[in-house]
Amino acid sequence: MSLSDAKVRNVKPRTKPYKIADGEGLFLLVTPAGGKYWRLKYYFADKEKLLALGVYPEVTLADARERRAHARKVLAAGNDPGEAKREAKRIVIQKHANTFEVVAREWHQNRLEKWTPGHAKKILKRLETHVFNRIGTRPIADISTAELLSVMRRIEGHGSEIAHRLLQICGQVFLYGVITQRVTVNPAISLRGALKPVVKKNHAYVKPDELAEYLQRLNAYDGSLQTKLALTFLLLTFVRTGELRGAEWAEINLDKAEWRIPAARMKMRDPHIVPLSRQAVAVLKELLSLTGQWRFVFPNQHKPSGCMSENTMLYALYRMGYHSRATGHGFRSTASTVLNEHGFPPDVIERQLAHGERDKVRAAYNHAQYLPERRKMMQWWADHLDKVAAKK
Repeated sequence: MSLSDAKVRNVKPRTKPYKIADGEGLFLLVTPAGGKYWRLKYYFADKEKLLALGVYPEVTLADARERRAHARKVLAAGNDPGEAKREAKRIVIQKHANTFEVVAREWHQNRLEKWTPGHAKKILKRLETHVFNRIGTRPIADISTAELLSVMRRIEGHGSEIAHRLLQICGQVFLYGVITQRVTVNPAISLRGALKPVVKKNHAYVKPDELAEYLQRLNAYDGSLQTKLALTFLLLTFVRTGELRGAEWAEINLDKAEWRIPAARMKMRDPHIVPLSRQAVAVLKELLSLTGQWRFVFPNQHKPSGCMSENTMLYALYRMGYHSRATGHGFRSTASTVLNEHGFPPDVIERQLAHGERDKVRAAYNHAQYLPERRKMMQWWADHLDKVAAKK
């Protein structure tokens, strides 16, 4: 005889557990403590088995019958309902263990050897600020293209460039998830072209016809001598500001007139050689008496064990009247423009600018490529600056 809602509701406990059948293997187990548990008895591979279907009243009689029907379909398909339930539970647990944040942090950790510490910190900070607070706790396999687009739209409010960068980062996280079998598709791929285009803003830089005035102002700079020499050396070598700030005396060979920057400090993680002109060597020799006792060529003026602050040269440029007119990074554009205008081979200029070689095998050897030509070019550049300064 089948159960009814009223009978299930009114059934009373006894001194020992007992069962009340509903049919087709479904029964209600009543415990002495008054608990009511739905169970399904079935046979699989000639063995009697028991499947828990929930607890009354959270699972009603109708719910229990629906679950019985589902289990019988699984059984009819030749599968064990109990094993199917355990697998489904395992998948749910796995999905919640593999949230976007968990996978993203794992991806980030695996990339640390390929990034500079500063770049790695910036990537993680962007994810923590803009992405983890929105989809960090979501199972990565459940995040749809529409959901990711919604996140990117909100990030666009902070600027299209940061949105594009984060979409690229998220795409790499999803790709890592695909490779490690935590997700089957990369929703970021479908969002190509969906965001507002980035209006590229180049670094402000001193134009070739403004060099004479800049050199005059630099010569008249009355601030810290170390900062003045840093700006002079930056212009002579046109390295990235972070590479200059982190320069160590151990990297410099004055006898060979050469500065070898290790891969760990380069943006593209490739070693880089900077041939030093006579003028650059002179700057370093002057610096020796100022900072030669420290690890860094340009130590922090308040904590000499560390390197120069990232704002020191920028604030000096402001003081010289170049607010919004020039940045330290902009001297790379200044040098590139002049060198190209004077007919130096683009490949030689690009190699000296240390623009990234995507082929990592080639990159391992290319740090010394065109080195004789680069030595001549760097000396010409330093001599050119002297000529420009003398004309003013």
